[in-house]
Amino acid sequence: MGALSEKQLREWVERLAAIERGSASPGEAQAARLIADELSVAGASARLERERAHGTYWWPIGLPTAAAALAGSLLGRAAGLAVGAAATAAVIDDIAGGRQWLRRHCLPSRETTNVVAQLGPDDAPRTVLVVCHHDAAHSGLVFHPALPSLMARTFPKLWEKQETTPATMWGAVAGPALVAAGGLTGSARLRGAGVALCAGYAAAMIDIGLSDVVPGANDNLTGVAVLLSLARSLADEPIDGVRVILLSTGSEESLMEGMQAYGRRHFAALDRERTTVICIDTVGSTSLLALEGEGMVWMNEYPKDLIALAHRAADDLGISLLHGLRLRNATDGLITLRAGLPTLALASINEWKVPANYHWPTDVPGNVDYTSVADCERLVRWLIGSLAKG
Repeated sequence: MGALSEKQLREWVERLAAIERGSASPGEAQAARLIADELSVAGASARLERERAHGTYWWPIGLPTAAAALAGSLLGRAAGLAVGAAATAAVIDDIAGGRQWLRRHCLPSRETTNVVAQLGPDDAPRTVLVVCHHDAAHSGLVFHPALPSLMARTFPKLWEKQETTPATMWGAVAGPALVAAGGLTGSARLRGAGVALCAGYAAAMIDIGLSDVVPGANDNLTGVAVLLSLARSLADEPIDGVRVILLSTGSEESLMEGMQAYGRRHFAALDRERTTVICIDTVGSTSLLALEGEGMVWMNEYPKDLIALAHRAADDLGISLLHGLRLRNATDGLITLRAGLPTLALASINEWKVPANYHWPTDVPGNVDYTSVADCERLVRWLIGSLAKG
């Protein structure tokens, strides 16, 4: 059977991209069933795990920022301080891989679907958890692809030195915090700046919530295609001494809710000393990379030894793998990293140092670099073999 060819990788991306797969939606569940069926055909033991998820991020971010804007503009200092502080805490908790208290306890939920498959015995000396996601994001004006290219052309020297992607969510934290600071100090300027930021973020969240779901070919059907190819490859040529868990999560685009649910169900059973996580997210841009770190609020650094191992793998396989870039957004890898599991995150970028067609309607199968996808599968298989040897 062996790994999927580039033509087969594209066929799977096209098949799944034809399904509208918003987080925690019927389309997401349909895609999960197709993925589970293919993993079973490949020879993996596959199952569906249905979890509860809210399924958006525009409500958990839009509500606190809107509340802080209203409190800062219409109510007194005490209310601005209290609402601004509460909104700051709520946003940080939601976007930084925390408990997500607001969405889990105050907002409605629906069903999301994770796909879990396994190759190798339960008692293998090593476990490698390979993670991707199959849901797709809503678009919005803030994701317009002209923005990063405009910044790069306007400030070429600064952009060339840039080692992190833009901090798109800092304002969602800074806005309520400024409202709170203005309430504490009595500064109308601080409060006014906070109100403006909060209003802008609330408006952006409304725009995203009203926008269509994108096809999500690069983000992240490329990761799914790697997972399916890897299942075939490992079934055809098993690697001794390792249990490989293949996980495709739902509701990643609603801030990693599927991964959070998987963690609540399974993390306690994973031995931190014998388990390694490889997160595959958006690997169909022109240049593959191993992320140095990620996080929407503060930076969470990935283990240097795993990054070095990925570069050794790339050198051995003749694959170009970039380094030195950190992500100011978040992937499922953030959840495993914060849980104390050694994690490597593989992604890709275009010439503007951002994922190609990110959260935009042009994220279609025809705009995916399938050589990068195939290279990622070869890279992950090499890593699994190396990790199995200890």
